[in-house]
Amino acid sequence: MDESLEHAVERVGNPVELLRNLEYPAFTFPIAPEFSNWRSEQRSWRETAALFDQSHHMTDFFMSGDGLIELLEGLAVNTFSNFRPGVAKQLVAVNHDGYVIGDGILFHLGDRLDLVGHHILSDWVRYTIERSGLDITTHLDGNSAVRSGDPVFYRYELQGPRANDVVEKLIGEPVPSVKFFHIHEFRFAGTTVRGLRHGMAGEPGFEFFGPYAEGERVRSAILEAGAEFGVLPVGAKGYSSTPLESGWIPTPFPAIFGEPFHAYREWLPLARVGSLGGSMYSTSIEDYYLTPYDIGLGRVVSFDHDFVGKDALQRMADRPSNRKVTLIWDADDVASVVRSQVTPGTPAKFLDFPKSRYAFYQFDAVLDGDRQVGISTDSGYVTYDQQYMSLASIDGAYQDGQQVEVLWGEDPVSRKPQVEPHRQVRIRATIAPAPYHDFVRTTYRANAPG
Repeated sequence: MDESLEHAVERVGNPVELLRNLEYPAFTFPIAPEFSNWRSEQRSWRETAALFDQSHHMTDFFMSGDGLIELLEGLAVNTFSNFRPGVAKQLVAVNHDGYVIGDGILFHLGDRLDLVGHHILSDWVRYTIERSGLDITTHLDGNSAVRSGDPVFYRYELQGPRANDVVEKLIGEPVPSVKFFHIHEFRFAGTTVRGLRHGMAGEPGFEFFGPYAEGERVRSAILEAGAEFGVLPVGAKGYSSTPLESGWIPTPFPAIFGEPFHAYREWLPLARVGSLGGSMYSTSIEDYYLTPYDIGLGRVVSFDHDFVGKDALQRMADRPSNRKVTLIWDADDVASVVRSQVTPGTPAKFLDFPKSRYAFYQFDAVLDGDRQVGISTDSGYVTYDQQYMSLASIDGAYQDGQQVEVLWGEDPVSRKPQVEPHRQVRIRATIAPAPYHDFVRTTYRANAPG
């Protein structure tokens, strides 16, 4: 029987020490690393169009039954007043003190709902349903690293400046106007294909989905139609870097270590939790918690309904908080980290390309002198801009254009298999908006629903 999270915490004595040293596999996208090369694949969603295969790395949690909407509404900070068949929404759940448990995309498919994303939020929803006493039917379809058999759905994200040209060729008519996060039915490849108006890297496009058995012919049709427009299939390496441009922080640390979550931690297998890494080090697990306002999700918070954490978020709403930013890393400092790998002496922590997150939850301290002013999460290289960057949450008093430093590497060095002997270094970084590109912040994000 799998050890529960609660039993493991009791065994080690401190959740920080448990998760910092946890032997947890690096999160991988179970598709080919590259189809051409990740640099060209990264550029494709800015210059032509990219096709991402999302069929294998996400968890789908299907739900149906009386009382389901009301149950989800009680967990979510989002309004449900605009939720109906043919619409999707970003679902965000917090704990009683207003700190984020997780987020995912909730599809309303008419006969059922599908919560898509990392398993962190779906586990919390699944636990709540099991203990609700409601007659709700569920099906958990994990990612391809853990599931047996094929996925329920294929998912292909087509996006970039030529994406609409590809869709127009596929359907033989102008692309209909579809609102952001709305679902439209298309006919091509000899079948009906549902498409969510969406974009993983912030460029316009559609997320196509349907029965997995039809997936290969749908993918082939998209690539054939897209050949003249420069469509490139994107592998795991390129796909992993998309949050850097979209500004989405994919794995905030789940705030589940207070007393109200004791029973949940007894239910939750340790293997479902994930490791903690980075230069930020505190013996208090609460120091790793983040609010929706800290990571740019304050825009989806709605007080038009009762939900877990509502009172706490109302108290936070008008208080200064951290804000989500992009940090542009100094090129000379990045080069110095790379150079340390090929010069004598203890090197800096290995800096991978295009993505350098080596723990499921990455927390690197952002410093102004000796004072910590925030945390850096996802970090990596973006070919289009030829810059190394990271997403971060920093003190709201700091403005775009100011310089801070990212503390890179661990001290003490953890025992995770992903961590080698190394020394800490400081990397200068300039604060910039998140998302980084103007189009994502204005035209694209302006239409994002709650």
